[in-house]
Amino acid sequence: MDDAPRNVITRLAYQKKDKERVNVYLDGEYAFAVTELVAAGLHRGQQLGDAEIEALKDEDTRNKAYNLAIRYLGYRPRSRYEVEQHLRKKEYAPDVIAEVIAKLEMRTYLDDRAFAAYWVENRSQFRQKGVRALRYELRQKGIDSAIIEETTNEMNEEELAWEAIQPKLRSWNRLEHPAFEKKVMGYLSRRGFGYAVARQTSDRAWEKLGGDDHIVNWFDA
Repeated sequence: MDDAPRNVITRLAYQKKDKERVNVYLDGEYAFAVTELVAAGLHRGQQLGDAEIEALKDEDTRNKAYNLAIRYLGYRPRSRYEVEQHLRKKEYAPDVIAEVIAKLEMRTYLDDRAFAAYWVENRSQFRQKGVRALRYELRQKGIDSAIIEETTNEMNEEELAWEAIQPKLRSWNRLEHPAFEKKVMGYLSRRGFGYAVARQTSDRAWEKLGGDDHIVNWFDA
């Protein structure tokens, strides 16, 4: 009968592709990997019980989930819902996801109110979206309705629409009024602006260009 001890650490080796992770070998065979910090508490010749092994594996899973979330947040700010969905796609257990989310929120890496403010500012500045479109996008990101209302209720829809069409006016200024109006209203509609705001913006732009007179002046030039 073999009385040799089981689950004895025979080797600890840094991974070739990730020097912050350490492979643990038990009884001469690879068993699992842990972070460098966790490995600091292990040593060759140490015998691990089954419960200890499971605890080490579980801790490593939670560390990997957290680090994955941190990398995901590194590209741009994210909503809580986005991070949850990202971790679900990687098939992490609900309790692991909940722990990661709680840790990220505690460290203010996740903040839906701050995310909503970032999203609105970014989209308003670079994509010129209307309030309706912005609210829809925030709902898709899982943002609470109260935060959406708080973030967007003071936005000036008319000024957003006016800013949105500025880059296009130069290419539309040769058009006659019906075609000009169609261009402006279609452009704004596709960006989530309502009919009334689009109509008002079209009229304002047409007047700024000089109304029907600018067509005559163009051909007389």
